[in-house]
Amino acid sequence: MPLPPENLLSDETSPYLRQHSHNPVHWRSWSPQSLAEAKELDRPILLSIGYAACHWCHVMAHESFESPEVAAVMNRLFVNIKVDREERPDIDQIYMAALTAMGEQGGWPLTIFLTPDAKPFWGGTYFSKESKYGRPGFIQVLEAIAAAWNAKREDITKSSEALRIHVESRLAGPLRGSANPAGMLDSLAMGIFGMIDHDLGGLRGAPKFPNAPLMQTLWLSWLQTGNEAHRDAVITSLRHMLGGGIYDHIGGGLSRYSTDAEWLVPHFEKMLYDNAQMLRMANWAYAATGDELFRIRIEETVGWLLREMTVEGGGFASSLDADSDGEEGLFYTWNREEIESILEQDSSLFFNSFTLTKPQGWEGKPIVHRSPSQSSRPQADEVIRIKRNLLAVRERRIRPGRDDKALVDWNGLTITALAEVGRSFSRNDWVDAARRAYRFILDCRDADGRLPHSILGTRRLYPALSSDYAAMGNAAVALFEATTERRYLEDAISFMANLDKWHEDDERSGYYLSASDSTDVPIRIRGDVDEAIPSATGQIIEAAARLANALGDTELHLKAWRIAEYAAGRAASQQYGQAGIINAGALAASPMKLVMVEDADKPRFVPAANRSPDPRRVDIVIPLGASSALPSLADGALPPTDKAGAFLCTGRTCLPVITDPKELERALRR
Repeated sequence: MPLPPENLLSDETSPYLRQHSHNPVHWRSWSPQSLAEAKELDRPILLSIGYAACHWCHVMAHESFESPEVAAVMNRLFVNIKVDREERPDIDQIYMAALTAMGEQGGWPLTIFLTPDAKPFWGGTYFSKESKYGRPGFIQVLEAIAAAWNAKREDITKSSEALRIHVESRLAGPLRGSANPAGMLDSLAMGIFGMIDHDLGGLRGAPKFPNAPLMQTLWLSWLQTGNEAHRDAVITSLRHMLGGGIYDHIGGGLSRYSTDAEWLVPHFEKMLYDNAQMLRMANWAYAATGDELFRIRIEETVGWLLREMTVEGGGFASSLDADSDGEEGLFYTWNREEIESILEQDSSLFFNSFTLTKPQGWEGKPIVHRSPSQSSRPQADEVIRIKRNLLAVRERRIRPGRDDKALVDWNGLTITALAEVGRSFSRNDWVDAARRAYRFILDCRDADGRLPHSILGTRRLYPALSSDYAAMGNAAVALFEATTERRYLEDAISFMANLDKWHEDDERSGYYLSASDSTDVPIRIRGDVDEAIPSATGQIIEAAARLANALGDTELHLKAWRIAEYAAGRAASQQYGQAGIINAGALAASPMKLVMVEDADKPRFVPAANRSPDPRRVDIVIPLGASSALPSLADGALPPTDKAGAFLCTGRTCLPVITDPKELERALRR
């Protein structure tokens, strides 16, 4: 039976879908019932995919989806399905791959037309309601697609099946020959280095994204080969990024990307995942350089996370919108008169430290940024004080919308980052925030112990994706390192067990993104492709390798390596889009373990280790005189606990016991 001829989004868990619940469009969410309706009515599907912080999604919604005229055409000709790409990345990846296979540039909003059995046949991204620049308006597009479907249905059906096969071949990843991911790291890093903007950082051209997986490739290459140029490319990128307008200099936190090559003009949405990954990289950069810029940005961004992104219960919201009061960036931008009125005699302090710029084409108020010379200066207490004054005034403005859903994989990334920077900065309050978020996620497991993917208040979206178990596995290991509590490793074991039960392929060579009991997925994909975060496959390899290292579990490590080999074989032809797999494979190839026997009352080695973070390393602390639950070293021996000392192991080889903390720091920095 067809669903009611009305908008059905009001009860959805996604704030993005609920934003569209008052549209005159008869929206459905992606579900077996919606797909069945298309088949029963024998109508093509109009699939619209976006997310809550997406500026152009809002523009298209205001122009077209709120228009009764447009909605009438959509309702007459199509079954209309709306998807939150953050809730359903498995659906988004399938149809984004289809769009790019059609020769179109990807992006959101994604607007794609499907046959009644959900096979894509034509699409695009944003469509203007009115005809402009020689392009048809949205109503013309809708009517042309419907006419083509009615007149050329047989041809469209054949071409859509061919496109489906192509997408399945690319994303479902049939078992192919294996490859050595560790050997691929250096060549990938050299390729990325050749694309770097060595003056301004990031990849050459515009727009500019943080590109965390590619930056991590360069960092790992430096750690593995000693190529300082690769390290410096990351540091230069971070310095320009964290001095540019893409960074919120008043309240902390990084926007998703800049529209220009200078990191100046952002799309002002702030995403949780960008900031989690930036915290980790800034932590590595601070340890490598001692540059106070990185310390300040870490402290400010953690402050922003705890102040503006924490939801009830301790988890973290997904994003902040770019717009407030109908204008992009209005919440974050200032003009000179406002600054002078608020700060009065202190305004000169502000303008000595920051610059206001209104570039050509930007219609809003000027954007706050720092020049390279300003970015190199230490931040004085007076500057911190005037920023607090400006922040207090800004808090009275109309705030951007917040997408309050807590995504499990993004929270896992954030928990890992907070645990790591909390260790490095001796901030137990940051580690405690990570613990609260971790407990918030675990408390949402169902009766069978399965995680959800999305949490909004009392609502849960089950089942979890493989990326959720992987990110939480990595978070569990990070919290074990920060707290020495073994229960976190036990949790990580259960996450891996759920991955095996619900996501593992028949050949036991890898995992699918969606669970085996997901009934509405047209193609079950592996999740090999990086987006703004490493792929699900990359996160799984890292979680398995790190857990195996912490446990001394040889069998699990061999399994991680097998997954990495086959994933690298699939990634060989498209490494730049699957750097997460190569990075994680490099971690699995050369696992490092640091076991520290420590006097709890007079810790000497832990502070030294915390000052030298390394993504390749798992740190294990055991108390002086311990006689049980001892971790094995890389060669299988147990560390003696009668004296304080540190055991640094790489692969199957350990250095002799280190008894001087300064020597430990030297060893970790080599």
